[in-house]
Amino acid sequence: MDIHQLRNVGIIAHGGAGKTTLAEALLFNAKATDRMGRVDDGSSNFDYDPEEIRRKITISTSFHHYGWNKVEVTLADTPGYINFEADTRACLRMLDGAVLVVNAVSGVEVQTEKMWKFAADSDVPVIGFISKMDRERADFEKSLGEISEILKINAVPVVLPIGREAGFKGVVDLFRMKALVYRGDTGEFDVAEIPADLADAAKRAREKLVESSAESDDALIEKYLEGAELGEDEIRKGFAAGVAAKKFLPVLCGSALRNIAVHPLLDMINQVLPDPSYRKEVVGANPKTKAAEARAISDKAPFSAQVFKTLADPYAGKLSIFKIFSGTLSPDMSPLNSSKGAQERIGQILRLEGKKQKAVGSASAGEIVAVAKFKETSTGDTLCDPKNPVVVPCPSAVEPVISFAIRPKTRNDEDKLGTSLVRMIEEDPTIRFRKESQTKEFILAGMGETHLEVVVEKLKRQYGVEVELRTPKIPYLETIKGKAEAQGKHKKQTGGRGQYGDCWIRIEPLPRGKGFEYVDGIVGGSIPRQYIPAVEKGIVERLAKGVIAGYPVVDVRVTVFDGSFHTVDSSEMAFKIAGSLAFKKAALEAKPILLEPIAEMEVIVPEESVGDIIGDLNGRRGRVLGVEAHGKSQVVKVQVPLAEVLRYSSDLRSITSGRGQFSMRISHYEEIPAAITEKIIAEAKKELGEEEEE
Repeated sequence: MDIHQLRNVGIIAHGGAGKTTLAEALLFNAKATDRMGRVDDGSSNFDYDPEEIRRKITISTSFHHYGWNKVEVTLADTPGYINFEADTRACLRMLDGAVLVVNAVSGVEVQTEKMWKFAADSDVPVIGFISKMDRERADFEKSLGEISEILKINAVPVVLPIGREAGFKGVVDLFRMKALVYRGDTGEFDVAEIPADLADAAKRAREKLVESSAESDDALIEKYLEGAELGEDEIRKGFAAGVAAKKFLPVLCGSALRNIAVHPLLDMINQVLPDPSYRKEVVGANPKTKAAEARAISDKAPFSAQVFKTLADPYAGKLSIFKIFSGTLSPDMSPLNSSKGAQERIGQILRLEGKKQKAVGSASAGEIVAVAKFKETSTGDTLCDPKNPVVVPCPSAVEPVISFAIRPKTRNDEDKLGTSLVRMIEEDPTIRFRKESQTKEFILAGMGETHLEVVVEKLKRQYGVEVELRTPKIPYLETIKGKAEAQGKHKKQTGGRGQYGDCWIRIEPLPRGKGFEYVDGIVGGSIPRQYIPAVEKGIVERLAKGVIAGYPVVDVRVTVFDGSFHTVDSSEMAFKIAGSLAFKKAALEAKPILLEPIAEMEVIVPEESVGDIIGDLNGRRGRVLGVEAHGKSQVVKVQVPLAEVLRYSSDLRSITSGRGQFSMRISHYEEIPAAITEKIIAEAKKELGEEEEE
């Protein structure tokens, strides 16, 4: 396939803006499908996962393709909700253009800005599309103004709407200066003259379009300023150059649900979004010499590709989706996985058509295809010609924002949990799973509460593993504020050889974050050299168990300075027990306190919600560090105890009607107020008592 006739295009937007419906309309109008799939009735070609159908949202990027005027377009329908945005970001790196969908009613929203930034970070040229023009309160001019103001880009309309809200019936094409009037919801339209009431607006908009085209090319701007009229081909060429250089954002509008004004977008994708060769080359490293190596994006260069997404297909098995950067791939090849140093076998090369795949004879540079059942290959790995190896760097991992404890319902569920999650993590690298050594809980971390709920549902549906999501235990710590000395003496006589260990220790606090320090202060041999490490071992074991609530003790210096021994009855075990007893006694006298983890958060909310959010965070013992403007939104920076924000995502959704989002990381530990400490100690003792009874 000629690389210049290829387009790889992502549909990106804030959740609920109508991405998937627009993607369906593009397929239908290009005759890639014989009916328009719908999100509402679960018939979408893109949102086919059971959880996507149930929740009516896109959870994972899915792919399809269509041909339009001799151009072959691979279309990626990406998630718009914050819980699943990492997948959008990963896929955008492999795309060569994007359509940013803006809801005509709600305008530019929080995730609209984020998606715009993701596209910029991935060097992806963008077309704007204002959707839902048939809805009540739909406002093209307002949305256009917000795009310019908030995204800080010159928004250049390519069409103007004909009719408002329910009366929306078509658009004025500013390139052809003709009206496209649609016949109901059929997708068919008549080309007519521009309505008289839109003539002046169309003329002004056309002038802006021509001016934007001219400014993209030195020769054109010179001709334009001299007053010469630009030809249609010159205008289109200059316009495409301006989009590729990101000098402005072309904006169309329509109603995907009613199939009005989708054709101009099909044309615009072909005309102004670049083919994959516009990136010129991909830079990696030779796996043997580690020297930098550039590979031209061309089918003439040696084969190279990168896997950017993995799917667990119930029929085909593991499906690795990759973009071919260079060369050609055929089924008889055995490419090298240069990231892992393993050879892979190619079965069939597959083109993606939603949940289905279609086998193709070969694939070349610029194409996005899939292969089933690779043995060694996972997301981020490079595939290449074994004779010309190269490793393309993969993006850094995205850190999760929320963690839950999970409890398997049965022993059988527990046995299958680890292997099932390993397979799910292959598909979704934003999932993290670990066993918390301090609390002994299985911890599942992800990008939000909805994300983890989807993971739990999938565990049950695909792998037959049932688990309960629980609020995780907080990893509190213990420390001391004062100094103390204490003796630990272990003396036991039980017929035959006895046990004798005796030590004196001094404990004192260290600055926060310094951990544990052990000092050997023995002089004169009151404790023989061979037993001093045993005293430390006993202290370290007691550190892990805590002294007031069972949490690890940190930031403490312990000096062993005296003791006594018995030539026959002393042993390492006796001194280890003595060290543990001494530490517990001393710590209880040295003003022990509890420390709690403090989360540093950035909460992005609509301006009208700022007061409610700050009030809520203050009520959670939060310290607001500042508030900054961020487009139409405000960013509240705050430090707040982790214990107060474990279920914050659902609370934030409630306060902001789903328009807020946040990121969070553990910043440091601080002393817990006395009243709360007493409550935590009481709960810890109760829990320890229950565990002992069990």
